[in-house]
Amino acid sequence: MLDQPLIERMDAYRVLLLWQQEGAFIKESGLSPFAMELALGVCRRHLYLQYFVKNLVKKKPMLEVSTVLEMGLFQMLFMDVPDHAAVSTSVELAKAANLGEGSARLVNAVLHAARRSGTPALPPQKVRRVSIENSVPEWLVRRWFDIYGADHAEAIAKSTLDRPSEWLRVNLRRGSAPALAQKLGLTGASILYDRYIQVPEGVKLKPILESQAFVDGEFSLQNPAAFEVVKLLDLKPGLKVWDACAAPGGKSALMAEMEPTLDILASDVSDFRVEKMRDLVDRLGLANVRLECMDALSFYPSSHISHSTPLSSPFDRIILDVPCSNMGVIARRPESKYRITQESVKELSELQSKLLESASCALKAGGVLVYATCSPDPMETTQVVNRFVKERPEFEKIGDPVFPANVDSRFDGFFAQALRRKE
Repeated sequence: MLDQPLIERMDAYRVLLLWQQEGAFIKESGLSPFAMELALGVCRRHLYLQYFVKNLVKKKPMLEVSTVLEMGLFQMLFMDVPDHAAVSTSVELAKAANLGEGSARLVNAVLHAARRSGTPALPPQKVRRVSIENSVPEWLVRRWFDIYGADHAEAIAKSTLDRPSEWLRVNLRRGSAPALAQKLGLTGASILYDRYIQVPEGVKLKPILESQAFVDGEFSLQNPAAFEVVKLLDLKPGLKVWDACAAPGGKSALMAEMEPTLDILASDVSDFRVEKMRDLVDRLGLANVRLECMDALSFYPSSHISHSTPLSSPFDRIILDVPCSNMGVIARRPESKYRITQESVKELSELQSKLLESASCALKAGGVLVYATCSPDPMETTQVVNRFVKERPEFEKIGDPVFPANVDSRFDGFFAQALRRKE
C-alpha cells in the first residue's frame, strides 16, 4: 500500500502525463495542495527541466521516465523538499508506476548526478537563454523581443514563472469585504475597490472554497483586472447588457452585483459552460442574469446560425471577452505557453475580428462595446480594434486601451478597448 507522500506524487505524475499526452488542464485535476504545486511547477519550468535532463543523459528517456526525472529535479531545485527525499521518492515513484527496475536505477543515477553537478550552464545566445531559463518556447521569446525589446521581453518571460495572486470578489449584496475577511480568518488581507480581498501568500484556497460563506454566495474567485475591464462599460441603472462570450461567468456576475437593475444576457456557445454559469448565478442569487447557449458569431454576415435574440432589440452595452492565446495569464495557466503557435495566434486574430464584427451588429446607436482579451499581443488586441474601426466608421474608440497589469502588477494581463456606436 502506498504512503501519502508517494500517493500525492503519483497523482501529480498522472496529471502531468495527461497534460503532455492529451492537453488536459492541470488546475482542473482536483489535486492536493502539494501535488498541485508539484504538477504546476513542473509544467511552468518544463523546458528548463528538460534541458537539465538532456545535460545528464546520453539518450532521451521515454516520456514517463522523463516526467519522473523532471518531478525529482523540481523538488530538489524549487520546493522545500530535501534532496535525499526527492531522490528516494522519485525512485519509488518509478517503481510504483511500473516503469521497471532499469528505469528506477536510471532515475536514481540521474538525480544523484544532478546533486553532484549542480545546474547546467545556459546557452550564451540571448533568445535561447531566456527561452530555456524561463521555459517559454523560443519562437515566442523571439516574438516578444521583436515587439517589446530585449529587456521587456525578458521581464515578461520571467513573469510567467510567478505564482499569481489569488483574489476573492465579495458579493456586496450579501456582506462587506472586511466582514468576510474576518469570517474567513483573512484579517489584515489587502482589500481593493471595497470588493476584492487578496488571499495572503501561504493561505490555502481549498478550505476557503469549502466554507459555508462560499456555498452561501458571499464571494467568488476573480482577479481585479476584471473590474478594470467592466468599468469601461460605463454601466447605468436599467441598461440592457450582453456578455457575448460569458463563460465562466465572472464578469456577468460582477456586473449583476454592481447594478441589480441591469438586464444581463450571458451567453456562451457551449451547453456545458452555460450550465456551469447557471451554478454560479444560482449560488450568488443573481436574478438579473439570463443565460443562453448561443454563438456570438450569430450576427456575422456569413453566418447561417439563428438564435432567439432579435436585432430589433439591440443592447445598450456589450462586453466581448474573446477566446485568445492567454498570453497575459500564462502564470495562471502555464499549459498555454506550450499550446500557442504562430499559426494559432493568426487564427485566433481572425476569429476575434469575426466575433467583434458580429457582436457589434447587436449594439444600439450610442451604445458601448468593450472588446477584451487576456492577451496583450498586438495581433489579438490593437490590430483587431484598429482594423475594425477602419472598416466600420460608424464606430469610434473611447479613450486609450486599458492594460490592467500596468495599473497593478498583481492584476492579470488583460487588454480592453471601449468602442462607441455613433448616434
